[in-house]
Amino acid sequence: MTELSTSAARAARTHGTVRIVGAGLLGSSIGHALSALGVDVALDDTSPAQLRLAVDYGAGRVARPDDRPSLIVVAVPPDVTADVIERELAAHPGVVVTDVASVKLEPFQTLQGRDVDLTHYIGSHPLAGRERGGAISARADIFVGRPWVVCRDGDTSAADLAVVEGLALDLGATPIEMAPDEHDRAVALTSHVPQLVASLLAGRFPDAPDGALRLAGQGVRDTTRIAASAPELWVQILGANAAPVVDVLDALAADLTRVSDALRAPDAPGARRTVADTIRRGNEGVELLPGKHGQNRRFEQIVVMVDDTPGQLGRLFGELGELEVNVEDLRLEHSPRAQFGLAEISVEPTAVRRAVDGLEARGWKIASTTND
Repeated sequence: MTELSTSAARAARTHGTVRIVGAGLLGSSIGHALSALGVDVALDDTSPAQLRLAVDYGAGRVARPDDRPSLIVVAVPPDVTADVIERELAAHPGVVVTDVASVKLEPFQTLQGRDVDLTHYIGSHPLAGRERGGAISARADIFVGRPWVVCRDGDTSAADLAVVEGLALDLGATPIEMAPDEHDRAVALTSHVPQLVASLLAGRFPDAPDGALRLAGQGVRDTTRIAASAPELWVQILGANAAPVVDVLDALAADLTRVSDALRAPDAPGARRTVADTIRRGNEGVELLPGKHGQNRRFEQIVVMVDDTPGQLGRLFGELGELEVNVEDLRLEHSPRAQFGLAEISVEPTAVRRAVDGLEARGWKIASTTND
């Protein structure tokens, strides 16, 4: 049961009918979350099959010509976002229109160039998603605890702003106000370039020697997880945010060249320092990433061997609860050709010894801890 479903009885900030144009992953997920709160959701999509699928899964109902929406959410691919926003503003005068595209400056400038009245348009972007798209992958809880960028300008009324921020809050997200260009530079670094890096690294796998990938551990899986994303969507996203992405890529290319040069002559003066500084700089960057509840806190990791049989992971969680050890994060890795997995559990540093001693006393095998 999701956090949203358990709180469905509370009053939603979003009222009336919400029209969602685009019944893919984000549009359908918004529909599921609002429907769980009792909000009337009207779905529209150019694909009848996608629309029918979203409705069948419970994301909302099919939109009707006589609908009078109180809010319109545009959740379509980047290359048609501006066109759909313009159409919805014209068809529903006075209604707040927001979009959830991952690039904010390009559609805004396009609409400005067409002299579209943007009084009731507020661009937004939930920093949420999954590797697989479409209505079938939609979930009501993908926004919970995630940032939701809202791009207001000087003409945005407080009432309109409250509508969009209320939507984000209803879905469990945290609204953050940013200018469109500021947003696009930020996601170039934190989302768009990571996608390219993951894809480039995973793109080396088809040429790997036979058997090499059988050695893949959690590190390479973590690094390449998002490489499974849809190429057709990312061509549009990267094209719409090309300049900020190129800035980050150029800086990254310079860093890679510097490290490559150092490793070509690892015994040369300064070479080892270059490599060490690169790793240390990465340590500093990771320290800055917000963790649980947005806090910049470091946790220790305990790796536990878990038999590949039903109920073992539940038993592990249950016994950690008995030990009063809170699990801050969890990663699972299956050992190749072995009947067990490795559960990497993140806990508070003060809980490491209690967890290790208590689990070992209960028969669990500890593969390693952070300080091993």
